[in-house]
Amino acid sequence: MDFSPLWISLKVAVCATVFTFFLGLLSARLVISLRRGKALIDGIFSLPMVLPPTVVGFFLLIIFGKNSLLGGLLLKMGISVLFTWQGAVIAAVVVSFPIMYRTARGALEQVDVNLIAAGKTLGMSDRRIFWTVVMPTAGPGIASGTVLAFARAIGEYGATSMLAGNILGKTRTVSVAIASETAAGNYGMAGF
Repeated sequence: MDFSPLWISLKVAVCATVFTFFLGLLSARLVISLRRGKALIDGIFSLPMVLPPTVVGFFLLIIFGKNSLLGGLLLKMGISVLFTWQGAVIAAVVVSFPIMYRTARGALEQVDVNLIAAGKTLGMSDRRIFWTVVMPTAGPGIASGTVLAFARAIGEYGATSMLAGNILGKTRTVSVAIASETAAGNYGMAGF
């Protein structure tokens, strides 16, 4: 019995969740602080949530392909994203990011502004207010966003199969393995 898809899925999901946590939190803070353009940026950040995952994977394939500006630059530096587990992480980050971003934004917007004002009157720095007032208050919402982002990352199929492929022992995640085994008619193996 080969457990490599399980370990690859866990490795990809944990790495993607760490990146998604920080990117989602920073993006939520950025959008909240904007005066203009919130709706446009919010729409762009939420786009991977409404696009089919295979479409997201196709766009990632175009972005990181050897003929693209970014893909060509990475190849010149000796970095290849296509058909690697790092590619699977990028795909998982992109599809799980909107969940973390939207949940973190909602949690941060629900923090009572009077608590922040009280921290300022006590002479606290913005950084200290964020970590000692805002984060504990918004913590449950941010934690739920993190759990949802992990769940989305571990179950990602469409974008992962497009960007990372289905290489046994290297990029084959559980969801890709189940799809492959089902397509091959190995229902017993797919359910195991």
